[in-house]
Order: sequence, then C-alpha cells, then structure tokens
Amino acid sequence: MKKIDTIKIGNNLKRMRKSYGYTQEELAEKIECSTRHISDIEQDRTKPSYEILIRICNIYKVSIDDIFADYLDKYENRELDYDLMGFYALDEKDKNTIINLITYFNSNKK
Repeated sequence: MKKIDTIKIGNNLKRMRKSYGYTQEELAEKIECSTRHISDIEQDRTKPSYEILIRICNIYKVSIDDIFADYLDKYENRELDYDLMGFYALDEKDKNTIINLITYFNSNKK
C-alpha cells in the first residue's frame, strides 16, 4: 500500500484505458468529457469528479476499489489485473485463445 499523502490514480486509469485499447479521444467521447481532461487526470494534474469516476467504472466494468487499489490494504499488486481488464472487451475467439494458452501453460508446470 502506498503512503496516503497525495492519492494519484492517473497511472491506474491510463493502464485500464490502454488495456481496453481506447485512445484518450475515444474514452473522452464515451464518458462525455474533453480529451484534455482525460490527459490531465492520467497525468495527475487534476482529480476526476465522482461523476467521471462512475462513468469510468461503468465503461471498464470495475469498482472504485479497482481504481484506488494502490491505497487499499486489501490489494497488494494489481498491475496484472489492470493489464487483463481488456480481456472482457475481446471477441469470443480471442478470449478462447487466451484461455487455451493459460490452460496449456498451467498444465505444463512441473
């Protein structure tokens, strides 16, 4: 858990956006704000409003906990989770390919 002097969530939000394959422009359009605002949030120059956070959570199908995970005791390391969030946006063929790869690697552990 990070020290809570200043909460910075920009990097987490950027990882989520990239995991889904969205540009800042695409995300801004989906949550009805400016691209500049997305950029400022991701660079921790500004804090998102509650309304923007809720919209982001709904787009990525995550909870507020996922965004603030670095500051909560219940999470240790969420980097992989952020990278995998885009999995749910993939088509079924790509999802099955990833699941088959994971199954293959897990079955070959010795």
